Amino acid sequence: MAEDIIRVRGNKTLAGEVKISGAKNSALKLLAAAILGQGPSVIHNVPLISDIKVMSEVLDCLGAHIERDGHTIRIDTSDVDKYEAPYELVSKMRASISVLGPLLGRFGRAHVAMPGGCQIGARKIDMHLKGLEALGVEFKVAHGYLQAVAADGLHGAEVMLDFPSVGATENLLMASVVAEGETIIENAAREPEIVDLANMLNAMGAQVTGAGTSSIRVEGVPLSSLHPCEHTTVGDRIEAGTFLVGGALTGGPLTVRGVNPSYLHMAIIKLRAMGCTVEAGDDWIRVERTGSLQPVDIQTLPHPGFPTDLQAQFMLLAALAQGTSVITENVFENRFMFASELMRMGADITIEEHHALVRGVDHLEGAPVTSTDLRAGAALVLAGIVADGETLVRRIRHIDRGYENYVGKLNSLGADAERMRIDMDDDEE
Repeated sequence: MAEDIIRVRGNKTLAGEVKISGAKNSALKLLAAAILGQGPSVIHNVPLISDIKVMSEVLDCLGAHIERDGHTIRIDTSDVDKYEAPYELVSKMRASISVLGPLLGRFGRAHVAMPGGCQIGARKIDMHLKGLEALGVEFKVAHGYLQAVAADGLHGAEVMLDFPSVGATENLLMASVVAEGETIIENAAREPEIVDLANMLNAMGAQVTGAGTSSIRVEGVPLSSLHPCEHTTVGDRIEAGTFLVGGALTGGPLTVRGVNPSYLHMAIIKLRAMGCTVEAGDDWIRVERTGSLQPVDIQTLPHPGFPTDLQAQFMLLAALAQGTSVITENVFENRFMFASELMRMGADITIEEHHALVRGVDHLEGAPVTSTDLRAGAALVLAGIVADGETLVRRIRHIDRGYENYVGKLNSLGADAERMRIDMDDDEE
């Protein structure tokens, strides 16, 4: 059985400039939102990653016509005539659940396969359902499918989320733009990707205000008044943060370009606290470090707090700091699985419930390691770049979900990494 891996030769310095791709977590939802446009929308700056391929397959299954030209996708949803997202596609990517809101908005019904759990936590969809029920949707589960029907149409409501869930906020947004009357989403997620989605919906004729704050107001419009649009995806703050960690790890100077620095405000604060010099402009951030890495305390929180998607990368930094760091994971319950792989490379980490005690070591050693999730995989490749000897990173399909040409971009900055296809025994999977 063959598998792609990444081989990394260590003791390298990452320096130079790298262009950041469009945000994965935004582009996926923008594609789903195109269902409401009922015609040919154009979305620019879409990353070339496997998650986008899966979402394109979901939309194709619903009847959309999709053409890709580099980083631009033209999606014509004129002929979308189905409202069922099948298990074989939803099971590949939890973000497929984001078609629920726009399908309800367009058809008043949706059948979406129940998403399974994932490596970094269960991420239940209770808040999606509770919020949509307030808009007049009734749900039942049959044969593994979530069957949603708004028998009397969607109507506005005030919805208070128990937690500022990004997915629930997005589904509520996409359904409520065509609900009759006003919808107010309280304790809404504030991520930049929410703002990006609201901007595209408004370009399609929706009336959304307050995106980026904890209170979003939507004045419903008739579905017939929504139209296709042209939109450019924002830069990927997590990809940018990953490369900035690479620069901090090896010294840099390293510049990321194509991302709004305000999206990474808390990460920049922590990089400076760890001994790095960070400068920023309109769409670029530069990191450099000449002294030793300093320990830091980090708590992951919803935006604008420290992003859980950068926790593994900063744990790697902490593993080489002069002192002890404490990292607290408040968002996903299983995200510390990465620690055991980093410990294979010589890191000194103790896990106590949702806290990680990271005692800095002098160096890491190359070793065979396995990606446990998307961000952990990216961090393990960075670990290999700074480690002594050679590192082999397995299950890189996780990395391919969210990083476009990761190896190529790293090598352009001075890494020595390559993708390889090797034969694995069946019992190694």
